[in-house]
Amino acid sequence: MLGRAGALSVPRWRGGGIGIDLRAALRSGGNLLFALFVAAVLAFTLLAAVHSPDDPLLHPSSHQLTAFLTSATSNSTFLADDSVLRTGEDFAGAGGANSSDAAAVAAAEAGVVAEAVPFIKLEDVATEEEESGAGAGAGAEQAVTVDTDASSDAGAGAAAAEENPIVEAVSCDTEAPVDCTGDKDLFNLLMRTAIEKFSDLHFYRFGRPVAVPGSPMECDLAWRFRPAEDTNGRTTYYKDYRRFTLTRDINTCNLIISNVGEYHSGTGAKRSGRRKGKKGKKGKREAPVTDFVPAKTQMRLDENAANVDTAAASEPVLVVGEAVNDNLPVVESESDFSRGKYLIYMGGGERCKSMNHYVWGFLCALGEAQYLNRTLVMDLNVCLNSRYTASGKDEERDFRLYFDFEHLKQSTSVIDQSQFWTDWGKWHKKDRLKNHYTEDIKVTPMQLRDVKDTLIMRKFGNVEPDNYWSRICEGETEAVIKRPWYFLWKSRRLMEIVSAISSRMNWDFDSVHVVRGEKAQNTQLWPNLDRDTSPDSLLVTLNDKVGAGRHLYIATNEPDKSFFDPLKDKYQTHFLDDFKDLWDENSEWYTETKELSNGNPVEFDGYMRVAVDTEVFLRGKRKLETFNDLTRDCKNGVNTCPASS
Repeated sequence: MLGRAGALSVPRWRGGGIGIDLRAALRSGGNLLFALFVAAVLAFTLLAAVHSPDDPLLHPSSHQLTAFLTSATSNSTFLADDSVLRTGEDFAGAGGANSSDAAAVAAAEAGVVAEAVPFIKLEDVATEEEESGAGAGAGAEQAVTVDTDASSDAGAGAAAAEENPIVEAVSCDTEAPVDCTGDKDLFNLLMRTAIEKFSDLHFYRFGRPVAVPGSPMECDLAWRFRPAEDTNGRTTYYKDYRRFTLTRDINTCNLIISNVGEYHSGTGAKRSGRRKGKKGKKGKREAPVTDFVPAKTQMRLDENAANVDTAAASEPVLVVGEAVNDNLPVVESESDFSRGKYLIYMGGGERCKSMNHYVWGFLCALGEAQYLNRTLVMDLNVCLNSRYTASGKDEERDFRLYFDFEHLKQSTSVIDQSQFWTDWGKWHKKDRLKNHYTEDIKVTPMQLRDVKDTLIMRKFGNVEPDNYWSRICEGETEAVIKRPWYFLWKSRRLMEIVSAISSRMNWDFDSVHVVRGEKAQNTQLWPNLDRDTSPDSLLVTLNDKVGAGRHLYIATNEPDKSFFDPLKDKYQTHFLDDFKDLWDENSEWYTETKELSNGNPVEFDGYMRVAVDTEVFLRGKRKLETFNDLTRDCKNGVNTCPASS
């Protein structure tokens, strides 16, 4: 017992107290961490409740699209506006549709001028003439030199030459036909004359001269050119062909250019450029009419090609004035159709909206088709909003009247909807073709990537804005689907009118955009606009910006053009309607669009007018905008000016 009691009375191990303190510390630390976790969750919940993220639609993935939507000449997609949308060729000059922003910035920092190819200089043509002139000059000298005694001295020879001038020995038939196609010196003369006469243009290609039937002293010549002061950064080229009238000097028999015809007067040099094949099928294309450059220019071209990025060099070039081949693509065989993969958009809220709204959705469809590697089945019937039509009602129009369908079908795979359904009706049962149908706009292109069916059909409902095509490219899809702006160019037929108007002003004009109409009458939203755009105010504003006597193109919505008569005393004023012969019943545009519309005449509608008016304005050497240069009023009304302005 004593032993047991002694054992019980032994003190415990002193380390037990330390263990108790450690456990208490751990419990306190755990409680603290848990409290911090709860506080973090509460803070995150509160932040999520009060934070409103930006709408991804307002932050498009391309900085070019941001500039497009916020620019002075274009409004947001879903606003009702009369501005003309910008298309792929407007962005291409900034470094190309596929080139990197870094490359474009580097080029800008290096001061590189955006020229696709070197242009032909006057000395290039003169040098080639000198190179080939030695032999020709000797031959000419033999033809006109007077036969003299070889043993006579120099003095006697000089005296004989004075008594019998060489010109007397020249046998010249001033009425002899000129050799347009074979005379190289004549070709050089025509090129030099064009370069000297049109000093505000840069020439890039010349076509071979063409004889004019029934006119032995005339030749037609075509060329490709750009304005020398093209400040728009575009890669657009233009084609012109003119008629040259020649005479011979009665003393020397040298050919002289007596007259150069007006824009597109040299119809003999216009080549169709269409492929020689069955309708809808490719054939051999005629040789381009503008295919010649002097040797010295070719050397610079070769040097330029060696330094240009391969991808940039392969980008398509827009040439206004070449023949347009916008026939509908046709699937050549049943097997080709059955092997294909297709995407179609059905219905939707894009119909009869503004053209900007339509294009924003259409480019989304093109982008999804490109991502899925499918052919886009497109409806070529575009519903033109009533604000653009003479009838005041929505009307069906052909897509090809407004956009370059030839470029579109060369850039990506598309097929006309009516042709597709015809082929589908013939072969889908026989070849057991399947279609994948969806009405849910929440089904993303990424979810459709693995669909193997021949046709993917997206059906859009009737409830706006959820039935907009553009909704497919919003949210997470925006980082995947890129709208291919470079696929869509403006109609070359409309751009041909722009080129003709600019050529009649010799590409040497200034332009002013004068907004009046309803805005000038609404003094609550635009209190100063009416006064600031009056003729007296315009004369004051233009005085130190546009020189007296200059060609001044006025793009305006003012219906009464006599309103601007006071400006005629100082400037050569021009308006769009001054050139209405370019789209009247006798015009080339009228003939081609009538053929495109199955023999039905096409109205030069309000949207076409706005498009052409805007494009001519943009080609002025000095450009004055209403809400940037003429008035302090804001474009969209009082208190809507950007903070930076």
